[in-house]
Amino acid sequence: MRGRDNTEQVRNPQQKVEVRRSARRRSTVSAYRDGDTLVVLIPARMSRAEERHWVAEMERKLQRAESRRASPAREGDAALLARCAQLSARYLDRDALPKSVRWVPPMRTRWASCTPADATIRVSERLRDVPSWVLDYVLVHELAHLRVPGHDAEFWALVRRYPKTERAMGYLEGLSAAAGWGISETDGEE
Repeated sequence: MRGRDNTEQVRNPQQKVEVRRSARRRSTVSAYRDGDTLVVLIPARMSRAEERHWVAEMERKLQRAESRRASPAREGDAALLARCAQLSARYLDRDALPKSVRWVPPMRTRWASCTPADATIRVSERLRDVPSWVLDYVLVHELAHLRVPGHDAEFWALVRRYPKTERAMGYLEGLSAAAGWGISETDGEE
């Protein structure tokens, strides 16, 4: 059919790939992930050889972009602690250093928690796959609790030193709503 997209499943040993050919698409190629599937959009006129080339190229391009966005803090508790030290230096005058930071099983109503009395921070495993700037926001939020236990104006002034605070809060709100977790900013991070 003229003007309609033709969708084709391509099997790759490493991942599922879906190629969508479009008669309307003239020269551009684009790609995105849909769950565990790489979706590649190409012009209908491309040959099979060009298709293979562009699938490989777009897969490489997405992997590079994803690895740049991935936070090294996901690697383990020691990496989380190191990231906290960097964030404290950058946004909190090195004045908020935890004794320990660790990943914990998913919390029911929180993204993370901080116990100022013993300077410990716990981060929900649910955050392992969020973009690094979102994880950084959560860490800055918890680090700020080492200086100010509650959620008063002084606390929020510290947290908002992190430039992506509002954006990250929106991301987390959307993530919670989409997953049906019921985690909110006011009760989710204390």
